[in-house]
Amino acid sequence: MDNQILATLFRGIVIYIAALILARLMGRKLISQMTFFDFVVGVSLGSLVANFAIGSGSNSINTGTALLLLSFLVIATDFLHIKSFIARKLIDSEPVTVIDTGNIVQGNMKKLRLTVEELTMKLREKNIFSLADVEFAIMETDGELSVLPKPDKAPLTPSHMNLKTSSTGLMKDIIIDGRVMEENLASAGLNVQWLQQQLGNKGISDAASIFYAGVDNSKQIYVSLKNSSNTEGHGKYGIE
Repeated sequence: MDNQILATLFRGIVIYIAALILARLMGRKLISQMTFFDFVVGVSLGSLVANFAIGSGSNSINTGTALLLLSFLVIATDFLHIKSFIARKLIDSEPVTVIDTGNIVQGNMKKLRLTVEELTMKLREKNIFSLADVEFAIMETDGELSVLPKPDKAPLTPSHMNLKTSSTGLMKDIIIDGRVMEENLASAGLNVQWLQQQLGNKGISDAASIFYAGVDNSKQIYVSLKNSSNTEGHGKYGIE
């Protein structure tokens, strides 16, 4: 009994490490924008990993072989996916237009088995609350809906007003849970003295009281203090 438990623990550790390595080799696409192909691969991998962890000796060998084979096939398919347009179309299908020049394409809606209620829900996820505001809507191969609003409903941007803008770049983390990230400060061309001055301007005397702070390329600093209370009032941050 003890030997069986130890064997299961050993197989679990081995397959866990192997799955991490194989998933890394197959790429992050599997967990980012999942297509139908990625979904099938993910389910298959999960099933094989579970069988390997709890199976017997001979069964584990067969399962491990199948796992390696599946990983090889995924890598080979991804290579073919890059090299061949026909393969991409066969594996991932192609984007489907569901709204064309303001009109719902009923044939494509039926093809996707997408109801109007589901379409309007996906539009709301894009901050569009009326079908009348949409010029084009396309269902992508990963299930996401890409939307182009009508020109008079599109958000106003500085380019519409001929205003010059400058990029603020990516925000760098400079304080996380009270700890100053000196390496990030240095990469931004800043130092601890500058940080202390900025915090002093905001009335903050101790970095330990800060949960998060970040700075962008324009040296604008964002600060969020620690909250001593870990609870929230009912419905305070939600709609329940």
